[in-house]
Amino acid sequence: METKDMMMTSVSTMDKEEIGGELGKGREEIEGQEEETQQENGRLVLADGLGERGPKSLTSGSGQQVSNGYTTSTPQSPREGSAPGSAAGAAPGPTGGTGLTGPLGGLRTLVVQQTSLERPRETWSKKMDFLLSVIGYAVDLGNVWRFPYICYQNGGGAFLLPYLLMAVFGGVPLFYMELALGQFHRSGCISIWKHICPIFKGIGFAICIIALYIAFYYNTIMAWALYYLLSSFRPTLPWTTCTNSWNTANCNHYLSSDHNVSWSNSSTSPAEEFYTRHVLQVHLSPGLHQLGSISWQLALCLLFIFTIVYFSIWKGVKTSGKVVWVTATFPYLVLLVLLIRGATLPGAWRGVVFYLKPDWEKLLSTTVWIDAAAQIFFSLGPGFGVLLAFASYNPFHNNCYKDALVTSSVNCLTSFLSGFVIFTVLGYMAEMRKQNVDDVAKDAGPSLLFIIYAEAIANMPAATFFAIIFFLMIIMLGLDSTFAGLEGVITAMLDEFPHFLAKRREWFVLGLVCVCYLGALSTLTYGGAFVVKLFEEYATGPAVITVVLLEVIAVSWFYGTNRFCNDIQVMLGFYPGGFWRVCWVAICPCFLLFIIISFLAFPPEVKLFHYQYPSWTTVLGYCIGVSSFICVPAYMVYHLLNSKGTFKQRLLKSITPQPSTDNHRDLFVTNAI
Repeated sequence: METKDMMMTSVSTMDKEEIGGELGKGREEIEGQEEETQQENGRLVLADGLGERGPKSLTSGSGQQVSNGYTTSTPQSPREGSAPGSAAGAAPGPTGGTGLTGPLGGLRTLVVQQTSLERPRETWSKKMDFLLSVIGYAVDLGNVWRFPYICYQNGGGAFLLPYLLMAVFGGVPLFYMELALGQFHRSGCISIWKHICPIFKGIGFAICIIALYIAFYYNTIMAWALYYLLSSFRPTLPWTTCTNSWNTANCNHYLSSDHNVSWSNSSTSPAEEFYTRHVLQVHLSPGLHQLGSISWQLALCLLFIFTIVYFSIWKGVKTSGKVVWVTATFPYLVLLVLLIRGATLPGAWRGVVFYLKPDWEKLLSTTVWIDAAAQIFFSLGPGFGVLLAFASYNPFHNNCYKDALVTSSVNCLTSFLSGFVIFTVLGYMAEMRKQNVDDVAKDAGPSLLFIIYAEAIANMPAATFFAIIFFLMIIMLGLDSTFAGLEGVITAMLDEFPHFLAKRREWFVLGLVCVCYLGALSTLTYGGAFVVKLFEEYATGPAVITVVLLEVIAVSWFYGTNRFCNDIQVMLGFYPGGFWRVCWVAICPCFLLFIIISFLAFPPEVKLFHYQYPSWTTVLGYCIGVSSFICVPAYMVYHLLNSKGTFKQRLLKSITPQPSTDNHRDLFVTNAI
């Protein structure tokens, strides 16, 4: 932001007698700005180098701490109230701000108030709006279908050990880092880089492109769920019988009560045929080389989904923060209902045992650790620009450290809870079919929800009710993530081009939603499920992990961990501990590099239904991913070529951050005389 003015008020401490004499005459305004300050590496540093003192608290010579949490231009958190030892002696400064004097007898405090030409930045109406938005973003469809499947596939209860280790040393530090960056610099994922390391600004553009790719396929899954929801409003669910027009001769409705039905390897359930032949209609497409026509039913469902998305985010966090009170809380209510119902079904215990029975030998396999690292990364979701955007609307002194711990813990516990919801029902299906649980739980991804779980619900008492709330839950889980993903793009673009887009937010959001809808049309074809799988496996995963690796390197190594920790100290009042600094500097980059190398060394074998993806589709998927990542080196070259001076001067300018100035923040610096 352009700084309009910088007003400095200095109140010099005097003896108690002098102060008593001055109180009757009023405080004398100090003329001129005698304190020499210097802008060094984007921070305000006093001439005696106080800003370089590292993690030491801002304390007086007598040991009394001076709080940095005073009233600013916007309502702040309780942390910003007066603190013991700091409220006494505070007096109004000449600019209407607070002139801080601290304990009498030897401290001088410099209050730097920054104002801006820009409009005040929008903030969350309530703290819970922010927390629910972050939880709704982090808790998505992957928590329901991916975690339970990966858990039982990688040793059941034994998988929880690598999962928790990867969360503690990799996922949560990255989560905390992004919240702190967004809250301090109050910028989206593009413009924030001028305050960190300008040459890495291409990371922000890459994040926006990746977010668009995700929007192209992720919302299609919600369109499938909406189709199921609409099909559930009937006495007999359509995926329970084999007498429909889309059924084949191989359709068998096989349960333990059906004594006249035999189940073979070629048999298919009515739920599977409803999903593949009626909803997706994949039997009409031979593969990615011939996708077929667009399903008009799914096109209408997706249009309805994007309409909800538009009217939820078009006004900003003021509206989306209200919507998440429903979309983020309702899934937990449904999960609780389904858990209670599943626990009362016959055979539920078989599913729970299968889910949690530890197989410690699998911990010796590198695949288990790779899956744990990938799962926690994609579950918490750093690197998508969402956490930066959401945190940028927080009050400056909001305790984002506690927010990071709370929301990441809720996310992990939700994944664990979802496993019980899924596997109690899978145990019930195994009991009814007289099969092993692993034979029933052979499908992962959307198939686990739309085939296995849908069939189990259909065979429960009150099947219609449970089907309605289940697919409504799936839609709401997806909506939260879509709100967040698009808000990350919107915030980034509005912060980067404020003069052009700030007053045209509604139109920009409309254009963005239209682009996402048009980009998703390929996923609505008869072969659309193949496109969804391609995007999910190749186009977005490797690209976003690479982008986050560069982000961590830029923040920890170029911007500097000490500088970043000093920012957190100014914002929160405490310096991050050694654990967080080590994670940001070394462990997190190694964590991300481990995932990337594992992905390249052991690329996923992509197969969906009858279709085995040919080798050229792998190349196509990587090309789509590279198309987003190419923004990073392209912008580096562009930035260097458009800078003036020698190459060394250009390079130095490219890695030197600009100071963050914002009209929502007052910086309080205390200097001993």
